[in-house]
Amino acid sequence: MMVGFSSPTQSAIRSDLGLSLSEYSVFGSILTIGSMIGAIMCGSLADYVGRKGAMRIAAVFSILGWIAISFSEAAWTLDIGRLSVGYGIGVLSYVVPVYIAEITPKHLRGGFTTVNQLMIVFGASVAFILGTILTWRVLTVTGIVPCLILLLGLFIVPESPRWLAKLGRQQEFEVALRRLRGKEADISEEAVEIEEYIKTIDSLPQVTLIDLFQRKYAHPLIVGAGLIALQQFGGCNGIGFYASETFVSAGFSSTVGTIAMASIQVPITAVGALLMDNCGRRPLLLISATGTCMGCLLVAISFVLEAHDSLTKLSPILALSGILVFSASFSIGMGGIPWVLMSEIFPINVKGTAGSLVNLVHWFGSWAMTFAYNFFMSWSRAGTFFAFSAVSAATVLFVAKLVPETKGRTLEEIQASMDHASSGKSSMH
Repeated sequence: MMVGFSSPTQSAIRSDLGLSLSEYSVFGSILTIGSMIGAIMCGSLADYVGRKGAMRIAAVFSILGWIAISFSEAAWTLDIGRLSVGYGIGVLSYVVPVYIAEITPKHLRGGFTTVNQLMIVFGASVAFILGTILTWRVLTVTGIVPCLILLLGLFIVPESPRWLAKLGRQQEFEVALRRLRGKEADISEEAVEIEEYIKTIDSLPQVTLIDLFQRKYAHPLIVGAGLIALQQFGGCNGIGFYASETFVSAGFSSTVGTIAMASIQVPITAVGALLMDNCGRRPLLLISATGTCMGCLLVAISFVLEAHDSLTKLSPILALSGILVFSASFSIGMGGIPWVLMSEIFPINVKGTAGSLVNLVHWFGSWAMTFAYNFFMSWSRAGTFFAFSAVSAATVLFVAKLVPETKGRTLEEIQASMDHASSGKSSMH
């Protein structure tokens, strides 16, 4: 919910607390500073205390942050609260996809990992819609609810079997795998495959951040970091964090526009989750990036028309259409698939370090966009969206040339193919 919180509450918070545009931009973007701190720590945290332990810590930080925001009377307490929630999000954005990828069967992994993105979009959409009804302080209280549900849910779900196997906790590993696959399921073949892979990984040296830049990790690192960077610089968080003000600047009702944007994201993300393991990752990414390119182009054209006082009735409709096309296209692929791929393409011995680095790239890009977005819009609204459109066009080329298809393959098979690709052999399919 925190991702969607700053959009519908912008004018109310600025009015109640007397914040300037730059102070609110700090509040909007400081979420990503906290997330960067979480991103730096998330890999080591998940490896040290387990996937469940890391999620518990993240939930506690998020709850404390929401409480701080709800009682804020000044900019600094708002910022501390949002920083704390950001830390929680930074940890969760890495740990949750990794946990899901490690517990699901290969034929369901993509769909299940995308359900995580569906829930993120659902939370943001709920915040968008409730923000048009509730006061901003009441809205902060609703943000605590999913954090409490997460804390309680972690008492029920098992730990990642792959993480338990990596630590040599054999009995717990088998119990967790059996709980996940069902009492009657034959887990022997899968258990042997996981154990053999863990033994192979254990024979390899521990990987530091510097080690990641070796040639053997080049391909997964370029794919992981590249996709995440393109996702962010394509404007997703700038548009999402400040959607209501963007609608106003385009001459459209912020309430109608925000509700329309929120309403379209959830069903489209659900469609993406259903298609993930049928159509594959690459086709959905290509469709998604093409759509975000077209959406931003429509918004840019609407601002050009408005600036020249041409077709004044058409420009707000073009802006709304463009943002809805962008939101729908982003939701079906670029929103979730980069995280699915990140959880799949790195070997388990580098997953923590690589995940932290890619997550850091994500939150740095997100910070840059959320902080600079309002200033870019003040400089040139059309130019801002033309730039976003160009980034999406570059994403199409990047996916076509470099991103592998991982549908229907085990994590072990994917990593073997990535090793071949990094050593210079082609393995795109």
